[in-house]
Amino acid sequence: MADKQISLPAKLINGGIAGLIGVTCVFPIDLAKTRLQNQQNGSRLYTSMSDCLIKTIQSEGYFGMYRGAAVNLTLVTPEKAIKLAANDFFRQHLSKDGQKLTLLREMLAGCGAGTCQVIITTPMEMLKIQLQDAGRIEAQRKLMSQAAVGAPGGPVELRSHTAMQLTRELLRSQGIAGLYKGLGATLLRDVPFSIIYFPLFANLNSLGGRGADGPAPFYVSFASGCIAGSTAAVAVNPVDVIKTRIQTMTRGSQEDTYGGVTDCIRKILRQEGPSAFLKGAYCRALVIAPLFGIAQVVYFLGVGEFLLSFLPQQNN
Repeated sequence: MADKQISLPAKLINGGIAGLIGVTCVFPIDLAKTRLQNQQNGSRLYTSMSDCLIKTIQSEGYFGMYRGAAVNLTLVTPEKAIKLAANDFFRQHLSKDGQKLTLLREMLAGCGAGTCQVIITTPMEMLKIQLQDAGRIEAQRKLMSQAAVGAPGGPVELRSHTAMQLTRELLRSQGIAGLYKGLGATLLRDVPFSIIYFPLFANLNSLGGRGADGPAPFYVSFASGCIAGSTAAVAVNPVDVIKTRIQTMTRGSQEDTYGGVTDCIRKILRQEGPSAFLKGAYCRALVIAPLFGIAQVVYFLGVGEFLLSFLPQQNN
């Protein structure tokens, strides 16, 4: 993000709007990513992103691609707002007399932003993954029922949950810790992501600046956000696979369960091999690239400042 002075309320509005627009555009790809990452050898239903989306539409309808979108749209505003605003906060406090940050300080700012965002990211991802993966589990159970010799006819029904129902069940059975299952894996994903993304974006964006102090054109900010976002997304995809597996509560009958990050890594390597850590990588890149490209354009256009201008000004 360009190091221009933006008020905190404007930063929060910018981050929230960017998150809402981005999630609406790319959520079906994110759903495909979750389902591809969760399917294990011996229970594969989808061969690719397009195959997953086609089968989802056929079995669940068009809106099946948006399972879990409500919780994401609700929480993505504070999540993106915290991430983008925290990075600006740390960059400003790590800078010396307005001088350009060193790479190490840029990475430290990104680390701070990634650490702050998990407050919202962990429960958001926990709920979203259950809703996104429900259709895959249901389809798998139907196939097993049809293939079983002497099994009773008719489709196997899976009880449908809402985000609020899942939240109440988790709080009742596990307390607040239930919503923060996979917190360690989320930190291992989001902190390195931010360490890679924010410095890379800042340096790419500076290449297209107008003169020494002029801001880069909006298309440079968009392209820089896309490139930095997709690069960081692919780099941390192995940890995203681990996080998705750990946070998934309902599994197929032949699928492994995991006792933690180390146990998850060991079982994936033994059962599926190293290539399993790249599952959904291109989907994740397709999700993150426009998400952060849009975020940077919203910041560039100053949407937050524009909306705040309509609020009545208090006279001191």
